[in-house]
Amino acid sequence: MAGCLEDTESTPTSGGGDTGDGSGTGTEGGDSGGQDSYTIGMVDALTGSLAPYGNRNQRGKDLAVAAINETGIGSEGAQLSIAVEDSESSNQSGVTAAQKLVEQNGVPLFIGAVGSGVSIAMYDSVTKGSGVVQISQNSTSPELTTRPGLLRTSPSGSAKGKALAQFVAGDDHDKVAVTWINNDYGSGLSEVFAENFEGEVVFNEPHDQGQSSYSGTLTKMASTDASAWLFLTYANEMTVMANEAFDQGYNTGVDYYGAESTIADEILENTPEGSLNGMKGITESAPADQENYQNFVSRFKSEYDTSPTVWAAYAYDAVTIAAIAIEAADEFTGSALKSVVRDVTRPEGQEVFTFSEAAEILRDGGSPSDVNYQGVSGPVDLDENGDPPGLYQVYSVAEHQYKYGDYITS
Repeated sequence: MAGCLEDTESTPTSGGGDTGDGSGTGTEGGDSGGQDSYTIGMVDALTGSLAPYGNRNQRGKDLAVAAINETGIGSEGAQLSIAVEDSESSNQSGVTAAQKLVEQNGVPLFIGAVGSGVSIAMYDSVTKGSGVVQISQNSTSPELTTRPGLLRTSPSGSAKGKALAQFVAGDDHDKVAVTWINNDYGSGLSEVFAENFEGEVVFNEPHDQGQSSYSGTLTKMASTDASAWLFLTYANEMTVMANEAFDQGYNTGVDYYGAESTIADEILENTPEGSLNGMKGITESAPADQENYQNFVSRFKSEYDTSPTVWAAYAYDAVTIAAIAIEAADEFTGSALKSVVRDVTRPEGQEVFTFSEAAEILRDGGSPSDVNYQGVSGPVDLDENGDPPGLYQVYSVAEHQYKYGDYITS
């Protein structure tokens, strides 16, 4: 599993830090005003059970920073730097990390986090009322929608939960057993699924994160007459469950289903062949035929010798939106960034596909609403709740590999 990552962009630039009121680390002026650098923050899962997802975010973040700094922010070509803190995949550590970024580094904007519960905890404890802008790169819980000030580049799980319910029912299953990770992500997605499933949910219970065994949960699921099992969980937990279910022979009598968090190379690497064959699910997806996504894939493969996931694309877009907002704002403060960050993604503006294209419009006298950033993950279009639209794709496991099929648009 991924561990603690060393990151060259994780050290804030000098001259930073103030009272944590979102006033930032630099001089005012959206055109840099002679400033040579800007520092924003990022809370990511570098350790803990969400580290496999944090690793891909760091790669997306690094590619975005490189592209932005090729152009530079403002007329002086100021460089963007990101101070990265580890959420350790837990709510409390995430809050501590956010507090450090806001109160010690003085960032007016930070990106974070992976887990929905971590993002919500940081917003409720740190961001709300502070004047600081928070953009989650990977959190999908429907609960985030109830906090309009908490923005995100990954879509809400509401549409995914409905699509999952229809998908499982469409495979002629009328009874399903559901187990979900005991946090905001799991509870939110399981509720949407249960509300929309046409059949009967005969088992619907949580499991705790980071356990060494889930045999009790699996035994209860096996005692039902469900023909389908839905796992709404993370990579570490799915690995343990898949291994235990395989050992007990449970996987031969039911069909497995999952969502996006049951897609991870680490799961396949740490489970035996045959343990997940036939598993299906629905995951967030990027527009494969979109030119800027293809360019992103090409750069990612060149840099890391592997293909990106859509989650790396969401991280890339979160950083790019932040940079465009800095370019567009009158000053480098939380309140100034908050007033423009939605505008630069809205469909009323001219479509742009890179930071450079957005900067050109703004430097030619355009306003934030003249820019409509089209992310590498697809249209962002942050609505009044801070949510983007969603594109989803069906996946399955065959020959111990993930295979991808039809697209679903929310």
